[in-house]
Amino acid sequence: MMNKAWIYVVLTSLFELIWIYGFNTAAEWWHWALIITAILLDLHFLSKACEGLPTGTVYAIFAAAGTVGTALMDVYLFGGSLSFGKLAFMALLVAGVIGLKLFDSPLTTEKKGEAS
Repeated sequence: MMNKAWIYVVLTSLFELIWIYGFNTAAEWWHWALIITAILLDLHFLSKACEGLPTGTVYAIFAAAGTVGTALMDVYLFGGSLSFGKLAFMALLVAGVIGLKLFDSPLTTEKKGEAS
């Protein structure tokens, strides 16, 4: 079963993409009101996620999801291009997040405690 904090990570990543999309499409005052609401909800879910998970892990996932999601949104919604270089650096970013998560696990922390 998925931990509640991970649900908050998914929600903060989703709301990040929503307000970024809004920055590209907003034309009326109420669009900006929705964007501000999305930003506030995004920060709320980000803080809730940090209550249950390590902040570094949450922020790395938040940043990676935003970067990859924004790059894909640029290609599929706004007609941008996707080059090998963009794909390679997005893969590197995702690998970094996975590595951070692996070394942030309780098992790694226990091993560090045993060594000292």
